[in-house]
Amino acid sequence: MSGRIGIRVGEALVAGGPPGTAAEPEVAIGEMDGPLGTAFANLLGNQVVGHSRVLALLNTDVMIRPATICVSKVTVTDERYTNILMGTVQYATAMGVLDAVRNGDIPKEKANDLGIIVSLWLNPSVSTIENLDHKILFDIHREATTKAIHKAMSNEPSIDWLLENQDKIVHKYFEKGLKGEI
Repeated sequence: MSGRIGIRVGEALVAGGPPGTAAEPEVAIGEMDGPLGTAFANLLGNQVVGHSRVLALLNTDVMIRPATICVSKVTVTDERYTNILMGTVQYATAMGVLDAVRNGDIPKEKANDLGIIVSLWLNPSVSTIENLDHKILFDIHREATTKAIHKAMSNEPSIDWLLENQDKIVHKYFEKGLKGEI
């Protein structure tokens, strides 16, 4: 991939594990010397109580490339939840980004020029699961991050696919609402 990337956006949902372990990251990827870089710096420098923003790390003192910032979609009020989000999920996100570089979705030669903002959703119920399987949680969030980046960099779904399938897909919570389940 040559030239500027601009900004790419993607999302993914990966479920299938025990209750509370589903992942639904939303990503924005772009050049750090453009609007994405400005947004990245603002997120990092403008911390908000309950919505901490942290860099994706392999471990303390080992930041990944492209620089990636994790932003929680859920207001964080519980210490156990914070430790899971800023531990297992932060690590899974970092590994998912590196997987995306390894598989070619993010060009290796652009790793120092791009930034990624990952909006993370972690079910608040994980903090109440007594024997939470961190390996399953890690695997699901890693896969979801890699998938969201792939979709962003591949412009998926395509507009043609969306137009063809627009009336075939029903949002699951709309459907539940119609059934009186929410």
